[in-house]
Amino acid sequence: MSSRPTQADCFGFVRPAVDAHALGIQAAAQLVQDAGRPCVIADAAACEAFGRPQEPSNQIAIRRWIRENRITRLGFSYRLDPRDGAALFAAMVELLRASRLLEEQGGPIRGLYFAGLPQACDLVRAQAPGVAGVFRGDETAAETLGILGIPRAGLPRDVAEGVTYDEDRLSFGKDLVRKAEYLAVKPPQAGGYEEFGTRRDTLAARLRHRLARGELPLTRAHVGPYLADREAAVRLFMEWSRQLAARGLLDVLSIGTSQLTQSAFGEDWSGRPNGGGVPLASREEFAAAYEASRPMLVRAYAGTRNIPALARMYEETINIAWHALSLWWFCRIDGRGPHTVRENLREHVEALMFIAASGKPFEPNVPHHFAFRGADDVTCVVSAILAARLAKSLGVGYLVLQNMLATPKFTWGIQDLAKSRAMLALVRELQDERFRVILQPRGGLDYFSADMERAKAQLAAVTALADDIEPHDPASPPVIHVVSYSEAAHLADPAVVNESIQITRHALQEYRRLRAAGDIDDMAAHPETAARTAALLGEARTVLGTIESAVPGVYSADGLYEVFARGFLPVPYLWECRDEFSRAVRQPTRLVRGSVKAVDERGVPLSAAERMLRLAARADP
Repeated sequence: MSSRPTQADCFGFVRPAVDAHALGIQAAAQLVQDAGRPCVIADAAACEAFGRPQEPSNQIAIRRWIRENRITRLGFSYRLDPRDGAALFAAMVELLRASRLLEEQGGPIRGLYFAGLPQACDLVRAQAPGVAGVFRGDETAAETLGILGIPRAGLPRDVAEGVTYDEDRLSFGKDLVRKAEYLAVKPPQAGGYEEFGTRRDTLAARLRHRLARGELPLTRAHVGPYLADREAAVRLFMEWSRQLAARGLLDVLSIGTSQLTQSAFGEDWSGRPNGGGVPLASREEFAAAYEASRPMLVRAYAGTRNIPALARMYEETINIAWHALSLWWFCRIDGRGPHTVRENLREHVEALMFIAASGKPFEPNVPHHFAFRGADDVTCVVSAILAARLAKSLGVGYLVLQNMLATPKFTWGIQDLAKSRAMLALVRELQDERFRVILQPRGGLDYFSADMERAKAQLAAVTALADDIEPHDPASPPVIHVVSYSEAAHLADPAVVNESIQITRHALQEYRRLRAAGDIDDMAAHPETAARTAALLGEARTVLGTIESAVPGVYSADGLYEVFARGFLPVPYLWECRDEFSRAVRQPTRLVRGSVKAVDERGVPLSAAERMLRLAARADP
């Protein structure tokens, strides 16, 4: 069952109802359809049947679904427990065989595919050697087409360009990692200005100094070992901090604190689960972390309760380089904190007032949290602008614009560039002598492979993507949040953090060299990216204008609550508080040629203007 597909083949993609991971199926189905091949995604009833293929009524439903839709190539996705996934796939294959639906039995099914976690893929390969292909979740669009046996020759031009851009960057990364020249990257020269490494040091001062020396970007990385023994974990973190400081590659140490530190600082933790991360429990331990990290800049996760008080403590102990707040998130809505969304926003506004008075920068840790819950790309851009406008209205002077690339991971690079440029353009409209913007891109949380060599190549590829946001500005990006390549498999220790920084710095240097030599495309004026950017800008302005007209006092805790509650920021995959935010969850979204768009009940993309009209029509009297 491994013959090459023909135009007569119809692909069918299914997942058990228990597995809510649908974006991968959507991405693969769209590629198949863009290649001119018919493709059917199983509806809810079929998904329910495939989840329990041992039941006679479900067997009838599965056979009917295959024959009625004329499926000839069947893909099965299960991204939960590996053994359960392999067992369900085996049960499905046995049902197909018992029903004489396989090609060698005279049936219609000519190819079987499986998508799951790496361990599940290994089990399926061992148990069903005739499977035509497996998907581990880290494939590019080009690799997906290759596994399905579909040539790229017939793709529409815009699709082919998107696929090629991503594949070229990954090839660049693979070549860079294979040569291993990045291991020779040395730290930038330390010091050079009076405040360096002291309590008077700031992000702005370090950026000015490194800009003058042509040594941007600054690098930031999360560090936070977890051990069952709390005191041993703290000691290990202090040792890691000293090692990173001594090597000198890392500029900004971001303390990956535990859930208990964020939600219950200063309380009795006896018998309470930690939730991962380094469990710093006192002001004295934070002060010790600051001393261990000299001369790096230091920052830490925000709290999920008593947020303003924890922000003050960070100022007093670690001289925090900048604060990051999630506004609507890290509360009851995502199970990360005790506050309601309204309470969370009120504490965040109070914390922002303190941040403004302190003169420190603020990072809106916001757009990617909407993306995690299925928000469309316009919503991600709009959420960042709302956060920036709030910050400026409260007197914040510096905004660190975090931009999580490849989120969701099926986003095409050209769409990431469009989102980044639209977001940056709208935020920079706020710049004046009292408000400055600092771009900080990073790779996505689920972008990286569990295969270490591939993950290193992906790190180089996403660095190239970050540089293409403003490819003609050697000072952009000024800060890169380096996601350690091991994150998909295991915690990053100092050796991995340092190697990740070396990969990032070398990738930036090499990519710029290749661009200058004309050996790679200059994405500054790429027509498809420019068109997508212009479309996002127009759509975002429409939504922002409607919000500011419809919601009184929008740049306040109650105003931002109303924005969310009234459905201006759709999150169809939200798990918690769905009744409270019923208007936000009712708007469906789907992947459309490497982007995420709001769609109508037929799956047809909705313009921002159409969506605003629908919201107005649904508004309560």
